[in-house]
Amino acid sequence: MLDEPAMNTIIQQGKRSNQHLRQPVVLIGVGEMAGVFARGLLRIGCPLVPVTRHTDIDTVADAALVLVTVAEDDLQAVLDKMPRVWRDRIGLLQNELQPRNWEAYDVAVPTVIVVWFEKKKGQEHKIIIGSYAYGASAELMVQALRSLDIPCQALDSESELVFELVRKNVYILTIDIAGLVTGGTVGELWQQHRVLAQQVAEEIIEIQAWLMGAALAQARLITGMLEAFAADPGHRCSGRSAPARLVRALRDADAAGLTVPTLRTIAARR
Repeated sequence: MLDEPAMNTIIQQGKRSNQHLRQPVVLIGVGEMAGVFARGLLRIGCPLVPVTRHTDIDTVADAALVLVTVAEDDLQAVLDKMPRVWRDRIGLLQNELQPRNWEAYDVAVPTVIVVWFEKKKGQEHKIIIGSYAYGASAELMVQALRSLDIPCQALDSESELVFELVRKNVYILTIDIAGLVTGGTVGELWQQHRVLAQQVAEEIIEIQAWLMGAALAQARLITGMLEAFAADPGHRCSGRSAPARLVRALRDADAAGLTVPTLRTIAARR
């Protein structure tokens, strides 16, 4: 993780070497993902401005992109405080992201990056499959990630974005929630506990369909999830966010009036 002084140092270096670029990319968050995107953006010549509690927003109001790299649990608080002048240039990359997250703030379509790589403290990024980007600054994100040899491609339509967001959500929620029962890796989950994994994935897709307000292609989504399983079978199930993800999934199921018996059984056993 880049601490704030280190982030400021590399950003100031980038700004000094790129004075001809008038509009910077604003970076909100200085965690592991921020470090990856900062390196990629600087490598392709983009000046960066980190937003901290001491930042005078008026001095960077002409930002080309405001990339929000905070964790999903912190996203709403950041968007609540987002200046209106920035709301037409937001970039989002959180897990469990859905259109309702930005529509609540009168944001038509932000730049969205569906991130399929990990970055943990003290380790290099680890690619699972290729990432995707959509929106006004999609090509900028593609260039930044490819400069670090992270595969990424731009999506052509909002329908493709919805599919890729849901596919990532199904993957994350299935391995986390089923993993509360099984532990182990995603390869072991599918080889040894396939029925459970399938049931959890199907119930997650039901919830996602309600959240998205549209029917979803269940078979295609599960095939897409299995592509990520096959690409990194040693990926561990059930991270530290798993219990909170189960609680959120059940909250959404209750709001939608869905039975989701497998999820409720997992919750009852905890």
